[in-house]
Amino acid sequence: MAAHNDFGSEGEQRAAAYLEEQGYTILERNYTFARAEIDIIALKGDILAVVEVKSRSSLLFALPQDAVNRKKIRLLVKAIDHYVRARNINSEVRFDIITVTGKGEHSELNHIEDAFFHF
Repeated sequence: MAAHNDFGSEGEQRAAAYLEEQGYTILERNYTFARAEIDIIALKGDILAVVEVKSRSSLLFALPQDAVNRKKIRLLVKAIDHYVRARNINSEVRFDIITVTGKGEHSELNHIEDAFFHF
């Protein structure tokens, strides 16, 4: 696996651990439907959180959350719609972004709840 893939996987692992510490139950990781992939689907109370994880080694060029564009949002909505319908889930769906910036001990995690809306 390429180093940048390892870095992204480490960010996703850290995000999942953080969510569990916050009382979320991880239902799925790397859920795919059609051309879409949802990094983490987690449940806390009656909220189904669709979490996109963005990891960057530095903030020199752009904020990690800026990489979640309209196309990515459309794909996430399509995938979670399929997931909810296939499992007959009746929960409020919320779209979050977790950013992990930096490396190792000096990395910082930021959880942005309701990062975007699906309409």
